[in-house]
Amino acid sequence: MGYPNGLVSQGKQPLFSFGVITDVQYADIPDGRSFLGIPRYYRNSILVLQKAIQNWNNHQNISFALNLGDIVDGYCPKDQSLEAVKKVVKEFDKFNGRGYHMIGNHCLYNLPRSKLLPLMSFSNVDHAYYEFSPVPEYRFIVLDGYDISAIGWPHDHPHTIEAVKILNEKNPNLDKNSPNGLVDLERRFLKFNGGVGKEQLEWLDKTLQDATKSNQKVVVCCHIPLNPGATSKEALLWNYDEVMDVIHRYDCVKVCLAGHDHTGGHSVDSCGVHHRVLEAALECPPGTYAFGYIDVYEDRLSLIGTDRMASSEMVFNH
Repeated sequence: MGYPNGLVSQGKQPLFSFGVITDVQYADIPDGRSFLGIPRYYRNSILVLQKAIQNWNNHQNISFALNLGDIVDGYCPKDQSLEAVKKVVKEFDKFNGRGYHMIGNHCLYNLPRSKLLPLMSFSNVDHAYYEFSPVPEYRFIVLDGYDISAIGWPHDHPHTIEAVKILNEKNPNLDKNSPNGLVDLERRFLKFNGGVGKEQLEWLDKTLQDATKSNQKVVVCCHIPLNPGATSKEALLWNYDEVMDVIHRYDCVKVCLAGHDHTGGHSVDSCGVHHRVLEAALECPPGTYAFGYIDVYEDRLSLIGTDRMASSEMVFNH
């Protein structure tokens, strides 16, 4: 397999490899623009996904694929939401390995969690966080960044009520998706972001304890980024600091992967954890692509990006 986008082969076989794609945001509507004026190619994005799956299947050594959220777009007409989600999931099902999904804000604009989670093959439809271990040396933790959220839950659900309270306290704007007047990191308190609840934080802590005892390296995945150095201030998890406090208690977490901020980013935090925000499939003009696969070694993750997804070498500091 060739190594595009500037990476050179390390000459050593990886322990395993997995596919990555994010923010497909498919909708059967004409092309449009983001609120920042960036072109969005709603119909083309499913072709990017098809190309990704073809690429992963041809590779023959891709163990599983990670979709980091937002498989359909918020502008998708609501009478088409169910069919649009089914259509994209059906494309994922053409992959020859296991697909792991995360929910994003655009998924929740289309369908409530109760309908969305069973469609996306979540094993527990009560919550969207889970973990899995593809090999004994590694564990993957998938967080639900919309656990505390003003979208997706019933209006009277405790998680909705908590989210509305946070937004009202932190964001004085009538439009809770507007960061007007919010300063620096406070700009993250927007309705299209969310938070990780207390129960999930406790689960994360226990899971990291267990991974440490098992001598496993951990990759944490969340639709919403967890580090200000890798993303814009408007695209951060509400309580990223609380989540990172838990992660930094242990040495086992090596990499955090995210989507949501379509331009992508990469940073290494003060404890040496890599944060890689992946470039969006939605913003690929026809004939261009954004997906990749990650080769996993004992001491690093190597992201082999295609076209608009930049390749990255994530070497562990210990």
